[in-house]
Amino acid sequence: MSGNTFGQAFCVTTFGESHGGAVGAVVDGAKPDVEISIEDIQRQLDRRKPGKGGVVTSRSEPDKVKILSGVFEGKTTGTPIMMLLYNTDADSSSYEGLKSLFRPGHADYSYQKKYGLRDWRGGGRSSGRETAARVAAGAIARKCLEQRGISLIAYTRAAAGIWCDQFSAQDIENNPLRACDASAGREMMRKIRKIQRQGDSAGGIVECRISNVPAGLGEPVFDKLDAQLAAAVFSIGAVKAVEFGAGFRAAAMRGSENNDEMDENGFLTNHAGGIAGGISTGADILFRAAVKPTPSISQPQRGINEKGENAEVKIEGRHDACICPRIVPVVEAMTCIVLEDHIKRQAALMA
Repeated sequence: MSGNTFGQAFCVTTFGESHGGAVGAVVDGAKPDVEISIEDIQRQLDRRKPGKGGVVTSRSEPDKVKILSGVFEGKTTGTPIMMLLYNTDADSSSYEGLKSLFRPGHADYSYQKKYGLRDWRGGGRSSGRETAARVAAGAIARKCLEQRGISLIAYTRAAAGIWCDQFSAQDIENNPLRACDASAGREMMRKIRKIQRQGDSAGGIVECRISNVPAGLGEPVFDKLDAQLAAAVFSIGAVKAVEFGAGFRAAAMRGSENNDEMDENGFLTNHAGGIAGGISTGADILFRAAVKPTPSISQPQRGINEKGENAEVKIEGRHDACICPRIVPVVEAMTCIVLEDHIKRQAALMA
């Protein structure tokens, strides 16, 4: 099909383009009688909006969510929930000079090849603007998970080649990069500002930690829990790699080092990242996503136009120098959607 819907028992469909009238989501499968408010959804959307620090886009969308169905008197009804976010600060004028060009690092060329046409205003549906709809849907899933005592947190583990040496949950929402180490976050900011002044951008690593997930979630073959989480996170446009637990480090380890031994108190290590055989073990689920540098940079680049002719591409407009802090709530949202989907699938299996 068209690939705009994610999930089986808890399904999310998003719609809309960057410079269209609105973006939005339809959530089907949310359990009834879950307390949900505009504020619950708005809180997550506000985290996705540009923050402080001067390394993110100056586009300022209010992202005031409107719930059109599926919630009555502050509770989910069990029917489809439709949410809408109007685009009010889209400036298409800076894209006029690019409408016949394929921007390096963007989806312009591949969209043109797939559809035979494309919305050149800000990338259309390939824009990060689409993720606002995911965050709204993820807020619904998060409320369902909270009822079950499941919690999760994502944060910037590395950016511009600088890594956090320690983890402090208190630091995450108190620095512009959402780094889990405030000291490292300051170093990241200094380096990113320098890169930004050079007309360039930086990538990084976003890590996610999930606690209190019951053992037994996930299907053992094609719908493994880690495979589904990876698919969800990979569907975020800027993500280029995902690893669980020891991840790529496991390739250099021996079996005796990588195996998670157990005693009567549980697992002694967690190199598997909380998932074994595609099924949750009850240990914390830990994964990391590699986020590429923002492709919209002000440096002149080589490209081609729609006729296949060589052309210089110089991108103007409002863009993020590092997308990591704004991807953090998107990673959380997609994780919530996957977990709620698999909880409902497991409940159906055991009914």
